[in-house]
Amino acid sequence: MTATFDRTSEIQLNSQVSSFLKQPKKLLINGKWVDAANGKTFPVYNPATGEAIAQVAEGTAEDINQAIKAARQAFENGPWSRITVSDRGKLIWKLADLLEANLEEFAELESIDNGKPIGVARVADVPLAIDLFRYMAGWATKIEGSTIPISVPYDPGSKYFAYTQREPVGVVGQIIPWNFPLLMAAWKLGPALAAGCTIVLKPAEQTPLSALRLGELICEAGFPDGVVNIIPGYGETAGAALAAHPDVDKVAFTGSTEVGKLIVQAAAGNLKKVSLELGGKSPNIVFKDSDLETAIPGAANAIFFNHGQCCCAGSRLYVEQSIFDRVVEGVAEQGKKIKVGPGLDPTTQMGPLVSDEQLDRVCGYLQSGLSEGATAVIGGQRIGDKGYFVEPTVLVNTKQTMKVVQEEIFGPVVTVLPFQEIDELVSIANDTIYGLAAGIWTKDIAKAHNIASKLRAGTVWINCYNIFDAALPFGGYKQSGWGRDMGREALENYTEVKSVCVRL
Repeated sequence: MTATFDRTSEIQLNSQVSSFLKQPKKLLINGKWVDAANGKTFPVYNPATGEAIAQVAEGTAEDINQAIKAARQAFENGPWSRITVSDRGKLIWKLADLLEANLEEFAELESIDNGKPIGVARVADVPLAIDLFRYMAGWATKIEGSTIPISVPYDPGSKYFAYTQREPVGVVGQIIPWNFPLLMAAWKLGPALAAGCTIVLKPAEQTPLSALRLGELICEAGFPDGVVNIIPGYGETAGAALAAHPDVDKVAFTGSTEVGKLIVQAAAGNLKKVSLELGGKSPNIVFKDSDLETAIPGAANAIFFNHGQCCCAGSRLYVEQSIFDRVVEGVAEQGKKIKVGPGLDPTTQMGPLVSDEQLDRVCGYLQSGLSEGATAVIGGQRIGDKGYFVEPTVLVNTKQTMKVVQEEIFGPVVTVLPFQEIDELVSIANDTIYGLAAGIWTKDIAKAHNIASKLRAGTVWINCYNIFDAALPFGGYKQSGWGRDMGREALENYTEVKSVCVRL
């Protein structure tokens, strides 16, 4: 027995969403919606059905070049370069207000384009994006330098006034993924706009719709032409051109570690600054002294939220030996209760994976794990033959060396392994190339803090999981990336520090 499944094919769309889907999907360059230079478009699919729902202009290197020219002009000579920091913050806040006024439309767009349950998009994705913009709007007036008392040994008796100031880094290329399309756009755009940068944004080719609709709100809010340019297209063409372009001062990327390494290589040409939020294979640790009534559903949510398509998903579940069977049974029962179906069905709790490519990837990992001796307590298979649905899966009899334990699956698949000693636990929890997140479940707060300090991860959740806030920095150790999104630390990605010294 596995999760319940339903696929409702006829679900009425919001009239605004229907209207938007019927409109031509163009590129946003210098404040205008234009066709791709080569005139080409590409299809966008509904992952619940595999059917095309829109055609989108296919940006390539020429379009990227034009967008960067517009961004450079806006940064150096346009009104954006002269606007006060207070007015900059007001524009970002206005964008948040417009997004909030269109919350339902964006929730539906995310659901039909990405496949996620509309209820999740409605209470998480869109509100978190709104909150991020408002948080960063406040930072626009608080990006400050400092005065520094200095002593110059080789110039005794002289006086100096020294200070630092933070300046926008310049033109920024931003490449975002398909798992949280709107929210990732907000994570990238918010701090860059607060810092005073101009932007060329490339959304994922699988999920460009909410970014394009957000572009309409950016224009409506009154941002000057060229400040935000949006170029949908493929990674190997538009993305590669953006990462390598010599007139881009900084590139920010969220996605796989493999592509992140390519971004770094492409950025080497002009040594542009790079920030990366990459893959994860996060350990989630349940001790026998934890509150299992909280820990078991928490562990299930850590992997099954967003269909497991989270870079920080708790995909490696480590359970103290004496409660191993109870936790496995409990997580499996949670998985069985999940209703799988189209994201637009309001009763759906887990939608499809985002694409046929992702479906093949996840199913390939399932076959690998089972062939190496893992056992599926629940799940382990694709659901049906239409759409990209996979069963919530709990794998036991796994070993630390298996691909399903070591490699990022990016689907609703959790491997469960027992442990006995804490020293052993820390070693195996850190036995990964990644270091994005981790979870700890225990009533012993001293033990929780002690283990948290030993885990090589950018975020450690204690007695909770998947808790995000715009003020809380997010990013990883090791091959999970460079730099941080959110929080004041995100502003460091988009600013340069200048030292000024005046002899008095």
